[in-house]
Amino acid sequence: LGWAAWKTYVGRPEGDGTRGSALGILGRALAESRPEEALPVLEVTLALAQRYWSNSEKAILSAQSNVASCLASLGRQDQALVVWREIYARDVARCGGVAHEDAIMSGSNLAAALGNLKNWNEMKTLLRELLPAARRSLGSDHDLTLRLNQTLAACLMDAPEHTRDNLRLNQRRSG
Repeated sequence: LGWAAWKTYVGRPEGDGTRGSALGILGRALAESRPEEALPVLEVTLALAQRYWSNSEKAILSAQSNVASCLASLGRQDQALVVWREIYARDVARCGGVAHEDAIMSGSNLAAALGNLKNWNEMKTLLRELLPAARRSLGSDHDLTLRLNQTLAACLMDAPEHTRDNLRLNQRRSG
């Protein structure tokens, strides 16, 4: 499907939105099964977004997210972490703080990247900043809030210094 979309719109001018969307579809489709082939396509999609749609911060952040996910799929966790940090910082700035759903989502992605690198302390700190904001703005029963709770619990379990007291403390904070 990705190739079909690309072949249909490849003849359009480079700055054409539909052509850019088709390239993004191709990159995301390739990322599912062939991330090594997807990365250059996703990087070009990001470059096009920065060149032609620089006024659409959301489009640029979406393209960056695709690149970061692909880097992680390729095992390039350190590089993915750098991109996730930038996305989170830009989302927080764009949204005016961490209480917006976009900022919380990008923070969740950053936390996952930190977990992939076993950076437990920074992951805990970030999640403990995000959780209260998510509860206030999204509610305790929102899927993203629940996912953050689950991620923090997994972090506390996986961290080498975890103790029963730490887990109880988190249960009091979460409940």
